Amino acid sequence: MSSTWELKEKSTGELTATVEGDTWKDAQKKAFKKLAKKVNLPGFRPGQAPEKLVRKQISSQNILMEAIDEVAGDALSAGIKEHDLWVISRPALDIESIDEDKVTFKFNVTVKPEVKLGEYKGLDITKEAVEVSDADVEEEITRLQERFADLVVKEEGKVENGDTAVIDFEGFKEGVAFDGGKGEAYPLVIGSGSFIPGFEEQVLGMGIEETKDINVTFPEEYQAEELAGQPVVFKVTVHEIKAKVLPEANDELVKQAEIENVETLEAFKEYSRKNLEESKKNQAEQKFENEILTAITDNAEVEIPQVMINEETDSLVRDFEQRLQSQGFGLEQFKQVTGQTDEMIREEMGKDAFNKVKVRLVLEAIAAEEKIEISEEDINSELENIANMYNMPIEQVKQLISNDAVSYDLRIRKALELVKEATGK
Repeated sequence: MSSTWELKEKSTGELTATVEGDTWKDAQKKAFKKLAKKVNLPGFRPGQAPEKLVRKQISSQNILMEAIDEVAGDALSAGIKEHDLWVISRPALDIESIDEDKVTFKFNVTVKPEVKLGEYKGLDITKEAVEVSDADVEEEITRLQERFADLVVKEEGKVENGDTAVIDFEGFKEGVAFDGGKGEAYPLVIGSGSFIPGFEEQVLGMGIEETKDINVTFPEEYQAEELAGQPVVFKVTVHEIKAKVLPEANDELVKQAEIENVETLEAFKEYSRKNLEESKKNQAEQKFENEILTAITDNAEVEIPQVMINEETDSLVRDFEQRLQSQGFGLEQFKQVTGQTDEMIREEMGKDAFNKVKVRLVLEAIAAEEKIEISEEDINSELENIANMYNMPIEQVKQLISNDAVSYDLRIRKALELVKEATGK
């Protein structure tokens, strides 16, 4: 077998492979024997008729076509190995020429794209300092108070921020009521942001049994196409105003929250401060990491084949569907509620898919450049971590996750850690 490789564009090229000589002759012999078993001649059992008679029943073209199956896979594998190709999708096969002496295949092959790395060490990116103020802790105390707050009906007064206004409303577009725009005795929490932007702000200051026309414009991305970006008028009547009355912040309130080992207000303050510090550290770390990934991918050059984006999009859509199902919601229901189509969902997912693929390719290139290696000890340690995380026997984990997959994930993670450690230095 002999082969040539020619890279075209966007990591797609042609692998031409020729099979001839004894290999091709043997393939034709095997093909003939397979076809011969299917020939029925009067007076002979299948497969027992003389070869001369059988050959009259089988065209040479059929033999050649059958012989292709015997050698095409090996020719592709040999060509991939010879040219050290990293194939990322199923190659398309075309027969360039064929006769009894030789066959020449042409495979349309998409390979892993080459990444031209830019700057990835010493990036001018600084991790945000983490600081928890007394005011932050006081906000947590306020949130606790709001959890156990009582709603008290106002006998008089106006709607204020934080109040719950019990309202009737009906929406009109160009004077005509539209579907889904009517509600009765609806408890609207002012400041919740649950209604169209601008709606709640205009309810502020309304009194009991007061009626008012509220002018708003639906967001451009609103799910109902006939309303998206459209100005409308809501006729709103306030029937009742409920004010939130916060309980006193004390030990008794803390006990109501039933937080393990936290029974006093001072203990709650310490508990909140630690949680806030941890949360802010995680946020700062995530922001730091995201900025690094943006920088190294922006600095790198790579042409990403569409097939890689499509495959990643498929994966993201499957994950999204699984999350919906875990919440008791199907994809079809989601599309009905939001007005989105499969194409719209895939288009949105495609943006994330492109970024994810590029990040992965760049980190792979960094791992290769830095000659990052993963030991058997590293793999075993990671498998043990996974087993402990999911409370599974390690042997079961080994059956579910291959060593190659673990090794790949560790190389990517180590590449990212290397970049993070070198950032700012």
